[in-house]
Amino acid sequence: MKTKGEIEAEISRAIVQFEIDYMGRGPKEARVYIVEDLVVVRLKGVLTPAEEQLTKSIDGKDLVKKMRATLIDKARPLLYQVVGDITGASAPNPANGSLSFP
Repeated sequence: MKTKGEIEAEISRAIVQFEIDYMGRGPKEARVYIVEDLVVVRLKGVLTPAEEQLTKSIDGKDLVKKMRATLIDKARPLLYQVVGDITGASAPNPANGSLSFP
């Protein structure tokens, strides 16, 4: 059986790989915390240089937020699967999007 730290590290690696494959580049820093039945992923440095430039204006910030939210929303099933495979959690509850842990 894997330790909590091993599971957190595995999720972190998987999320970084997802960012590289799906978003085009990985974050500068990634941390994962498991707190009871909650998985928290903190990413720093995820924006591309072009996105960084866009965020210098209000309209640009809104555009980047909307684009990234749309991309993550489309990838949500893949993210649930990746985290579920690592943690052993079952498919998400459609009512609230949460995973069920054994």
